[in-house]
Amino acid sequence: MGEMLALLSMILFSANIILTKLAIARLNLNLGFLISVAVNVLFAFFLFFIQIIFFDAGDLAWHTKGFFLFLIAGFFGTYLGRWFFFETIAKLGPTRASAFQVTNPIFTTIIAWLFLKEQLNSRDLSSILLILFGLLLVSYIPQRSKNEIAKKRKVINFQPFPELSFKGLVQSGILVALLSSLAYAIGNVIRGAAILNWDQPILGGALGALLGFVLHVATSKSKRNFWRQFKEADITGVWLYVISGIITISAQISVIASMRYIPISVANLITLSTPILVTPVSYFLFKNQEGITYQTLIGIGLVLSGLVFIVL
Repeated sequence: MGEMLALLSMILFSANIILTKLAIARLNLNLGFLISVAVNVLFAFFLFFIQIIFFDAGDLAWHTKGFFLFLIAGFFGTYLGRWFFFETIAKLGPTRASAFQVTNPIFTTIIAWLFLKEQLNSRDLSSILLILFGLLLVSYIPQRSKNEIAKKRKVINFQPFPELSFKGLVQSGILVALLSSLAYAIGNVIRGAAILNWDQPILGGALGALLGFVLHVATSKSKRNFWRQFKEADITGVWLYVISGIITISAQISVIASMRYIPISVANLITLSTPILVTPVSYFLFKNQEGITYQTLIGIGLVLSGLVFIVL
């Protein structure tokens, strides 16, 4: 059950990565992010009310620790993690943005081990290593492909593959990608702790989304002119971000629910194996702008093998 929920989350997150790439081309990122997070809140509470009316709502008794853990998870995941990730997609493209999440399972495993004393069996550890190696292959792009990517994008002074300097990492988006990965990892570990204290994945996702929305409104550059920008915005771009909001909160709820059944590290790793779907879709939609090679395909195969071992 836990593996299936994590796989569903991975499929939804993969769809969102491609959707975000399309949405960014039509609508300002600040405005789009605000729309997406607002939809997160509305759709999550809508699902919660549906759960209460038509299904078993479970334990609705007040849990102070679980409540605050879900809020903190929203700060790291919904606010910091997703904002950095949207910026990563804008700077690096969907395939490389997805592949940089290879560091997320490493962060998650270390944090879960340090703070939650989470232990993994030998099969899980072997599968994690296999998937991580596959993701590393997916994320690697040879020099020849780097030159082709730069020509295809035709961006002046574009530096997706910087020199090893702090300034180069910031300008390229690599530092933003790593910060996104770390923020998501912290958020996921906190969600795992929260679901153990309060078994309410839908309500927990809604609370995290609400805090993320409030924080984004407080810090957004678009809030003063939101309605004017919204009225003037490309309607297709608006709808793409609306769909993105529905997809992302559904994915978050799914991965939170999966943590009731499987270790946080395993749930997180399955969820973030998005390159196996994003890479082929991106290849056809964006005409291989990101330099997908046979090595990339081998990496995808290794990731799939690791996922099969975990699920079976």
